[in-house]
Amino acid sequence: MFTGLIEGVGTLVSREARGGDARLRIAAGSLPFDGVALGESIAVNGVCLTVVAFDDAHFEADASNETLSLTTLGALAPGRALNLERAMRPGDRLGGHLVSGHVDGVGRVASVADDGRAQRWRFTAPAALMRYIARKGSICVDGVSLTVNAVDADGFEVALVPHTVAHTAFSGTAPGDPVNLEVDLLARYVERLLEAGTPAGGR
Repeated sequence: MFTGLIEGVGTLVSREARGGDARLRIAAGSLPFDGVALGESIAVNGVCLTVVAFDDAHFEADASNETLSLTTLGALAPGRALNLERAMRPGDRLGGHLVSGHVDGVGRVASVADDGRAQRWRFTAPAALMRYIARKGSICVDGVSLTVNAVDADGFEVALVPHTVAHTAFSGTAPGDPVNLEVDLLARYVERLLEAGTPAGGR
């Protein structure tokens, strides 16, 4: 599990095709990298990947064909900045919201506008995900935990404070760019409970 609070910004060094899958080599950049271990999970633009090799400044991870096709990782060019977060440890503060690293769909940046010192970003999202997105609810965009400020039939808006823009890959993201979206886990569970209905006996 992750929090959606980005710990560092790295870059995609290379993507090597391996029989339909791919081996990604990623420069850790500003990610705190002490104690990294084989098999640990790192969220890369919101996608949970497993470390299969590493050195002092890089790590490698395998991405399945499904991951490449259902997230932005399959089309990102080498050199692209990436939001990185290592998995939560027991006792860590939960400053964002619970993020699984399982991307629900790909949206796009529709517009960016100044809003005082902050920026107002508008994203489009697949129609199937819009029912999970609520005003003042949480959403994860490219691995970043954000609060929804407005929502309509076509998309949603968030406000990014200067710190978020400066310390994430959003500083190099522009209108038209695709982004990974993960809706709030709580919305998924509420839907499942409603679908299940009331058990026999009314309890």
